[in-house]
Amino acid sequence: MSEPTTTPPEPRRRRRLIHLFFVLACTIAGCMFTFKLYEFLRTIKKDELVGFAHDPILIYAFVSVGFLLLLAWAFLSGQFRDIEGTKYEMLDRVERQERAERALMGGPEEYRE
Repeated sequence: MSEPTTTPPEPRRRRRLIHLFFVLACTIAGCMFTFKLYEFLRTIKKDELVGFAHDPILIYAFVSVGFLLLLAWAFLSGQFRDIEGTKYEMLDRVERQERAERALMGGPEEYRE
């Protein structure tokens, strides 16, 4: 039986680059979201469209708070620590399952491990 596959260590520079990209993407998305909310709030003050944007703002607020809580939970529970490990676990499980299936099927010896 082979040893379980482990995740190769990532270089520190690559991890920092990934974190920088993540922070940059979230910052840009947050700025665009804030701009959209600002536009909605500016539209609410106009007389011809009074009340038009109340519902979308409330929905955006609930959705954004939900995503923020989900992101905080994922970060605090360690979901971002070893993101490549799951891939290697899955490949290892598939390999073990295929070996077990070959053993049950009684295929030729050269296909068994």
